[in-house]
Amino acid sequence: MTVRHTVIAGGGEPCLFVAHFALAGPHPHRIGDWHPAELISAWLADLLDVDCLHRQHAVDIPTFKWGRKRLLLSFRCCELDSIQLYSYYMSVQRTVRLQLQPDSEQAAAISQTMAQYAACYNHVAQLGWDQHITNGVALHHATYRELREHHPDLPSQLVCSSRVKATESLKSARTNCLKKRRVTCPRMMHPSIRLDARTYRMVDGAVSMSSVVGRQVVAYSSNPHADKWLPQRVSFDSADLVFKKGRFYLHVVITVPDHAVALNGHAIGVDLGMNRPAVTSDKAFLGERRWKDVDRRYFRLKRKLQAKGTKSAKKHLKRLSGKVTRFRRDCDHIVSRRIVDSVEPGTVIVVENLTKITKGKRFRKGAAQRRLHSWSFDQLRGFIEYKAAEMGCPVEGIDPRHTSQTCSSCGHVKRSNRKSQSVFKCKACGYELNADLNAAINIRAKYLVRDGTSIFDGPLPTGLLSQRLAS
Repeated sequence: MTVRHTVIAGGGEPCLFVAHFALAGPHPHRIGDWHPAELISAWLADLLDVDCLHRQHAVDIPTFKWGRKRLLLSFRCCELDSIQLYSYYMSVQRTVRLQLQPDSEQAAAISQTMAQYAACYNHVAQLGWDQHITNGVALHHATYRELREHHPDLPSQLVCSSRVKATESLKSARTNCLKKRRVTCPRMMHPSIRLDARTYRMVDGAVSMSSVVGRQVVAYSSNPHADKWLPQRVSFDSADLVFKKGRFYLHVVITVPDHAVALNGHAIGVDLGMNRPAVTSDKAFLGERRWKDVDRRYFRLKRKLQAKGTKSAKKHLKRLSGKVTRFRRDCDHIVSRRIVDSVEPGTVIVVENLTKITKGKRFRKGAAQRRLHSWSFDQLRGFIEYKAAEMGCPVEGIDPRHTSQTCSSCGHVKRSNRKSQSVFKCKACGYELNADLNAAINIRAKYLVRDGTSIFDGPLPTGLLSQRLAS
């Protein structure tokens, strides 16, 4: 008879030890007056130099990085077949972009590898699209041998990687089709390669990667972002090799330790908007008015060039491509950094869940419609989340309904309370405030009421405002 046990050990931040072992014998549940797991726990506690261990029969561990050791022990009454000791690191992932500096021969080898990788991707995607196959194993059996015959120089792991990437695209297309969205067969128009531990390795100031002509050791140029995170990395994960505007870039995903910070009991509400990028409940209006003028100028310039349609206009449009996206990304980085820097470590940052905000909204064709559909609220929230994680500040989302229509003073809800885009005046009590600031206060109060915390540093409020916000 064999019984499997699990022992969990708190090894101190940011590490957690988990031991899985199996006991075999006539009485694997007891050793005299001792439970076998208790003896193993005491032995592990002494080995790992930790205070206590807790035994569980099943454990749900997140996807942390781990290292493993195998140890063999034996007992008089029952035999300990083996023990696996895992050390889980509480960690987060960061992406570092490195610009590669290959010579002419290396650049030719990388370009040829990317072309063959794209061909494999397109072949798998086309076959899966035509035969309605989205299962990765089925696509592997249907395409692997043929791809190896047509591309014998491409490493087998890159062939498998292209199939995995095509499978993900097919599943995404199928999901969009079920949502009644227009989809077409996935194709790789701009070649990029997904690398893993078998196909790339970081060395001193360079990266070693697989190619159609063997391993290539390519130097890369560093940058402040990479210099900050690379020394902290616990491990290297996957990487994407891309070619953009005549340059090769390697987007490396690394795992870094997550330094937990205890919550300080404070919360701040943040109202995200199109007119003002962000307004906090601490009366901070973030963003600059000129950003809207710059965005409008780019739009008018693109519209004028597209209407002109000449050869020189198309060249100008090509030079302009991506400039608007980079400008908006820079604005979101600035706003998110200002939000995070304005709070103390351990403060909860509360935002609205703005998913599906464009559905059900009807605008006349014009600036309002264009700005709504180009609003990068999800990107801004993502920037806030990963920057806040470094500060130990969790980001929480709340239901956005009625936050702009509710009076933050008396709790009266009415659409006409908001007289204009920037002015809020309650019809019940006459309270007047900036509309975005009023919404930010309501966002914070709604989270605190939902969390069971008083918004007035006293007992849980039971008045009209709390009832409105909690509903």
